[in-house]
Amino acid sequence: MKTIVTTTINPPTEAIRRYDEMEDWNLIVIGDRKTPSDYRLERGRYLSPADQERYDSALSDAIGWNCIQRRNFGILLAYEMGADVIALIDDDNIPQANWGKQILVGSEAEVHYYETSLDAFDPVGATNHPSLWHRGYPLELLSQRRYDQMVSRKVMVDIDAGFWNGDPDIDAICRLEHAPECDFDKALFPLAGSATAPFNSQNTMLSRRVVPYYFLYPHIGRMDDIWAAYYVQAHGFQAVFSEPSVYQDRNEHDLIRDLKAEIVGYTNNLSLIRDLQTDPESIVGYLPGPAVRAWDLYRRHFTNA
Repeated sequence: MKTIVTTTINPPTEAIRRYDEMEDWNLIVIGDRKTPSDYRLERGRYLSPADQERYDSALSDAIGWNCIQRRNFGILLAYEMGADVIALIDDDNIPQANWGKQILVGSEAEVHYYETSLDAFDPVGATNHPSLWHRGYPLELLSQRRYDQMVSRKVMVDIDAGFWNGDPDIDAICRLEHAPECDFDKALFPLAGSATAPFNSQNTMLSRRVVPYYFLYPHIGRMDDIWAAYYVQAHGFQAVFSEPSVYQDRNEHDLIRDLKAEIVGYTNNLSLIRDLQTDPESIVGYLPGPAVRAWDLYRRHFTNA
């Protein structure tokens, strides 16, 4: 079973309508308190705020409202429904013709594999937009990135982090400087690196076995999915980056507000990555108390998984 999970606050977007038309996929949409009370889907399953409270009221309270981390409820439901592949999608990511046509997760794929001596690998720098970097990549390593050690290698894919044309997933500093409109070269994908890499939750497919380890941490600004990515890779799961399959028509953002919400990452990403290399559970030391509680409540759903 293949399932798409997304969140929405506003009325149905063009992107959600497009995913709802994909008959070989199940669609789960997670609402929030700002979502119109009469929100409906033609074919998919919508979890209202009341539905989420009934599902796990303690987890709901721990995550909080009006935040993208409500998506965790969709991940749990997809897993409960028996999904083998769970695709996470932002509602401003419009699917292109190639979206979902080739499923890499759960299979072995030949990739452009980059060897690096650094603690982290930046996938964006390996593309035809080398001046950019992925949101969450440690700023201390930017000047040291190199991509001259590349081989073709087969890897087992646990996470397929699809790229995005249009407005890419870069941090606020990078966006303020470059304001890019990207068209990534498909010939450069799929790619992976020998070190842990940031990946997001906006156009990403997870294999079922990753889900018990994958949680979008609340209360840490714009690092929710980035730290989730670092944590699952610390458990040995392989992330591969595939060719662009969506166009991001980015929702309106205040870039200075984004920057402030990313400071927790600017100041902690490198040390977190290094600590995770020796102890994956060291992430708890980087999380505020409410996030730790939410993480513990989420993991209880997998006690017997």
